[in-house]
Amino acid sequence: MSPIPGAAQKLLKHPAGWIASGFGSGLAPRAPGTFGSLAALIPWLAMRELPLVSYLVALAVAFAIGVWACEWTMRRLAVHDPGLVVWDEFVGLWIALIAVPAHWGFVVAGFVLFRLFDILKPWPIGWADRTIKGGFGTMVDDALAGLCALAGVQALAWWLGTP
Repeated sequence: MSPIPGAAQKLLKHPAGWIASGFGSGLAPRAPGTFGSLAALIPWLAMRELPLVSYLVALAVAFAIGVWACEWTMRRLAVHDPGLVVWDEFVGLWIALIAVPAHWGFVVAGFVLFRLFDILKPWPIGWADRTIKGGFGTMVDDALAGLCALAGVQALAWWLGTP
């Protein structure tokens, strides 16, 4: 992945750029998606304390804001789904960690599963990535990766008998 010349200067002057770049975490020179996912854990520490309904509402709002911010960023940079756009990783990871059991092993499992689904893009994630464009398309494939990771984490918790 080649860096986009002047991207930081173009993005960090506008709230949409800050959001889309995961508050700058997507500007990491290597593995911006992983750095964005790691950065997403910081606000998640507060979000995990929310009641489930409030958590889901926060996710829906974050997704909607992400559609706007990602669309703005892609138009500003004239690049479809640039690697520095990582708000989709934030939301995808937050989906993966819905109602995660209170043990760091499950958080790590959710993180790893989300990154694997996001990178490998099995069906339907890959289909969504190739087919759905714009800010919504950028957000939806990571939301699907998050749902797949969520299923994996919850299945693991069930298999281990963890409440």
